Amino acid sequence: MGGIDVANGVVGAVLGMLFAVLFQQPLQNSWYRLRTRSTSAVRSLRQREESSPAWSTFSIGPLHTSALIVEGDGESSIPAEAVYIQVLDEEIELPSDMVGWRAEIEAESARLRAEGRTPLWNGPRYAVESFDVSRTALDEHPEVHLRLRPTDYYTFLAAQQLDRRLTDGTTPRSRYLNPDDPLQAPAFLHCSFAANIAVVTADDMLVVSQRSGRVRMAPNVWNSSVNEGMSRHIDSSGRSAPDLYAVARRGMREELSIEPLEYSLELLAFVLDVEKRHWSAHFYAKLKELTRADLQARMSRGVADRWEHQNIDYVPFRPAVVIKYMLRSDRIHRWAPLAPALFHLALVHVFNRTPVERAQAQIVRRM
Repeated sequence: MGGIDVANGVVGAVLGMLFAVLFQQPLQNSWYRLRTRSTSAVRSLRQREESSPAWSTFSIGPLHTSALIVEGDGESSIPAEAVYIQVLDEEIELPSDMVGWRAEIEAESARLRAEGRTPLWNGPRYAVESFDVSRTALDEHPEVHLRLRPTDYYTFLAAQQLDRRLTDGTTPRSRYLNPDDPLQAPAFLHCSFAANIAVVTADDMLVVSQRSGRVRMAPNVWNSSVNEGMSRHIDSSGRSAPDLYAVARRGMREELSIEPLEYSLELLAFVLDVEKRHWSAHFYAKLKELTRADLQARMSRGVADRWEHQNIDYVPFRPAVVIKYMLRSDRIHRWAPLAPALFHLALVHVFNRTPVERAQAQIVRRM
């Protein structure tokens, strides 16, 4: 009996090996195909038709902003001669039930002055009446048409109260803004236009500024290297329209003490903060000879608008490093809305879109 058992065992082992060789791999392949098809079938059952807006605000993984890139992708710059600006004569007027809000701001400024404190400076500004983009016939390069109307800082502060209740219980946001059409808004809600600049030193360090706690709008947040509002008094000589490149150069001089011959300057995009209704021209500036140490030394000898910044970070200007910096836990919720889009566009302009997008995807996956 022992010999028969051994023989049966040997025959069984041989048959088992033969079965494994002949049928195991085909069975495994069939099982894999069945699982794949089942998974695909379940996914297809879960999929539904979806609709999403064609216009969405800038985001990177968990970093979501209210910055809407209206024109420009970073890869190509927009020359000064492609921007057409018209200034209209009629000044902005607030709706009747918001006029009192401006009067409150004026009264607050008078009270501060009477107390010997710093009053609110009511500088002349521009409001955006309309923004349109066309394309040239042959090469399809963009042509930007910007129409501006006179306004002032008090009107801007009054219009910034977008969620304050009006007499009928509505708010300026609910009454005048349509979230499905973010570009459409009355001009009195678009009383801010600024140049935001990403500055990179000669030794490839990105300059990132933190706004002072003394500024009235968006204190203490981290922002672009330079942020300069368009001034109706300074940026328009006589009745001429302002030049956006000139506004950016003024900001470079006043905030970093850098003169025009010391850097190259390129306009990358036009961006709208749909939450606060702030327009921006996004620029990239590359310093020719000034390194980080040179810039720090230059600023130590005096800056016209020193009080606007309380801290400056210098970040190695490489896609992965800048993206990780923007997503840092102590930065991700402390950005001015327009700054992350600016730094992304600057990276795309220098390194091209594919490596920047690849670096972003890899970093977000590892978070």
